[in-house]
Amino acid sequence: MAIKSHHCCLSFIFLLLPLLLQLHSVKGNLQLNYYAQSCPNAEEIIKQQVIKLYNKHGNTAVSWVRNLFHDCMVKSCDASLLLETVNGIESEQKSDRSFGMRNFKYVKTIKDALEQECPRTVSCADIVSLSARDGIVLLGGPRIEMKTGRKDSKRSYLPEVENTIPNHNDSMELVLSRFQSIGIDTQGVVALLGAHSVGRVHCVNLVHRLYPTVDPTLEPDYAEYLKGRCPTPDPDPEAVLYSRNDRETPMILDNMYYKNLLKHKGLLVIDQQLTSDPTTSPFVEKMAADNGYFHDQFARAVLLLSENNPLTGDEGEVRKDCRYVNSE
Repeated sequence: MAIKSHHCCLSFIFLLLPLLLQLHSVKGNLQLNYYAQSCPNAEEIIKQQVIKLYNKHGNTAVSWVRNLFHDCMVKSCDASLLLETVNGIESEQKSDRSFGMRNFKYVKTIKDALEQECPRTVSCADIVSLSARDGIVLLGGPRIEMKTGRKDSKRSYLPEVENTIPNHNDSMELVLSRFQSIGIDTQGVVALLGAHSVGRVHCVNLVHRLYPTVDPTLEPDYAEYLKGRCPTPDPDPEAVLYSRNDRETPMILDNMYYKNLLKHKGLLVIDQQLTSDPTTSPFVEKMAADNGYFHDQFARAVLLLSENNPLTGDEGEVRKDCRYVNSE
């Protein structure tokens, strides 16, 4: 009888094991409304702060989108990008790939509002993702349902930045491979580069296409416009010398970017390569013809990017200040 009872208990345990593993897996993954119990107003607080900042400083919305890209491409969506150089940590913001990034100080504005409502609850990594989501909407882009529950990294990955974030003059093959390594396909890459529809590019990254001779792939009148914006071959990196990728709708995330590419008005080398590479050009044409298709693919790619290898559970922490790892 005792043997029978023992076998019964073992069988029950084995039946429960898959369920327990499944529950552990669910707990370890991101989920919608992760803060529903711990901080019910978290997503609304982030949204309202993003709106307030946008109304004061419109370019913050562009910064939030770029933050997502730079954070999630390097190892994980873990807010390692936000760490400053202190106590042995070297900030990823020191990398040449981070040139021109700004508005990091306003992340603290969002975090402070959350800390006031729910101390040490909402991660900086989720702030990076949700602020990008809300910024995209303010820029006229699609609304994206994002999962939450990311934890913050306890270290930065400065040496990894140049090996993971594509440069503006890299080959299309390299750019595609970098994104494909985190699960984003070719049409997703073409859509993500559509983020260049908003914001601006410093002349430092443009002049090699203008001097000493003009890149023959540039439309001549557009090249003259760029020379007017960037009149010297050696611009001061500290000076505000820039050009916008999209002059018609510079602060709207739309398919005008692709229409400009088809007219040989791509600002960066990587932009114009989209039309010359046979693997990407069909998607450029499709997105130029259909803004809805662009938005659908952009939303899909941003979602994949935002879920790249997140730290969850006990793998990271929830920083009190996004600039520094917790001291205790």
